[in-house]
Amino acid sequence: MKDIIEKIIVSVFGLLILIWFLPEHAESAAMQDSICSTIDTVCTPSSTQPLTHSSTQPPTHSSSPSPRIVAYNGRPFSYKKAFADRNDKHLAAAGQIGLKSGPANRAAAEKMSGQLRLIQSGPNYIVEELTHSLPYLVPTAAARLDSIGAEFADILARNGLPHHRFRITSVLRSQEDIKRLQRCNSNSIANSAHNYGTTFDIAYWHYEKITQTTDSITEDNLKLVLAQTLLNQQRAGHIYVKYEAKQSCFHVTVRN
Repeated sequence: MKDIIEKIIVSVFGLLILIWFLPEHAESAAMQDSICSTIDTVCTPSSTQPLTHSSTQPPTHSSSPSPRIVAYNGRPFSYKKAFADRNDKHLAAAGQIGLKSGPANRAAAEKMSGQLRLIQSGPNYIVEELTHSLPYLVPTAAARLDSIGAEFADILARNGLPHHRFRITSVLRSQEDIKRLQRCNSNSIANSAHNYGTTFDIAYWHYEKITQTTDSITEDNLKLVLAQTLLNQQRAGHIYVKYEAKQSCFHVTVRN
């Protein structure tokens, strides 16, 4: 009987101990399962969902520069006052370095290759289709025209302005040209500096743009650039210049 009672007491005591430790063990096991589950989720990448990379840079769009009006910042001056060289000065210079006798017509001018140089449109100026003159100058005058064109282009370039060409509207007048002019223009005189191959007219309107740019410059501002070019050459003693408002041109005679 005593043995039975002792067995019962041991069994009850063991049951109490089991009941006491079982919840703690279950909670610890659940927590461990939770931690393992979290580790698997974070550390083990899914093989069914590939990694992707998204760019955070916005797309770029090319844009052409906006058109703008640019300007030459040279100081304006009175063209009429600055370019007032009288006709007698033009004739004196023409007589010194020009032809002693002008050609009768175009055919005669073409045979004077030793005395005259054909001038043609180039990178800095355009020779218009001439109806009352011929595109010929004595070599000294032709070289000076090239110099004027180069300086005009240089001023534009140094000031960041689009390149333009100016226009030549009158050059050498043959005897035939003079007669035609006298019939339609009473102001035309027989003794003109244009007869010597030393003189040319440069239009101060209607330039031709060469540079491929959206920038633009007004013709009035281009006129100032051209005038500044001629003023530099005039002050250096290379040319005489007469401002002709009615003909819209600068009348230029080369001195040297």
